[in-house]
Amino acid sequence: MALSDVAIQPSQSPTLHPRLRPIDQLVLGYVAVASAVAVVRLPKYPGCRWLLVAHCLIALLVALLSRPDLGRVGRLIREVYPLVLLVALYSALDVLNGSGAALVHDVTVQRWEAYLFGGQPSRDWWRAAPSVFWSTVLHGAYLSYYLIFSLPAAYFAVRRQMPALRTFIFALMLTFFSCYLVFIFYPVAGPYYAFPRPTGSFVANPMARLLYWGLETGSSYGAAFPSSHVAATAAALVAGWWGSRRVGLALLLPTVLLVISVVYCQMHYIVDVLAGLVVAAGALWVTSRVRARC
Repeated sequence: MALSDVAIQPSQSPTLHPRLRPIDQLVLGYVAVASAVAVVRLPKYPGCRWLLVAHCLIALLVALLSRPDLGRVGRLIREVYPLVLLVALYSALDVLNGSGAALVHDVTVQRWEAYLFGGQPSRDWWRAAPSVFWSTVLHGAYLSYYLIFSLPAAYFAVRRQMPALRTFIFALMLTFFSCYLVFIFYPVAGPYYAFPRPTGSFVANPMARLLYWGLETGSSYGAAFPSSHVAATAAALVAGWWGSRRVGLALLLPTVLLVISVVYCQMHYIVDVLAGLVVAAGALWVTSRVRARC
């Protein structure tokens, strides 16, 4: 379906096209839950008051973008605004969890890890098999996460494949929000914080330095279980395949490398990876059910 058929018509009937699409309902639903949590935690974490203001602005944005008389630019923004909100909503998790003050459940997750895998692979793997080459490749693969979910969206938008774009964004946002809700109610710091961090030649490469700089400047504490990196990447792979086999094939190798990287680079427990795959599977199943309405 061409963009001119869907997104550039002067106006569309609100009777035939509901004002709130599934993605709008999803965004508002997540913001409502996060706002309720912010109200409850406000006495303990005063910074939550700013989240409530931000959430009101998000609700206003959704309302404005749901108008049936949007212009061309407005219709374009309406398609991509959920991806733009991701950065802010991820950063808000740190505020909801008290910027590191919340109780984390790493001890429990480490027990699961030891029971299932006989130890702590995320701590021990890179020590047992240190490699400057694989450190560079896999830290780079971890960073490719941002390209994995942004480039397919840009591809579908440029090619005016609007149904594919909408399905892709809905699957991605449902996956992220599912992970975020777990982060809010069951925070896990992850092996990056729980164990001594990698040192020496293993991290003396540009990709590792760039990754650690990003973690120091923009990471949310307690956002390890399930791995949103793995969950979102898996969802992007499948949803991208739905829209274009070319996109799906292009994402396959980066996805495999990223899944390996989160453990080898001591960012996530294997349990986080498995939970992330379960979340992605659930989000994709839901997306397949509402795909025709996206």
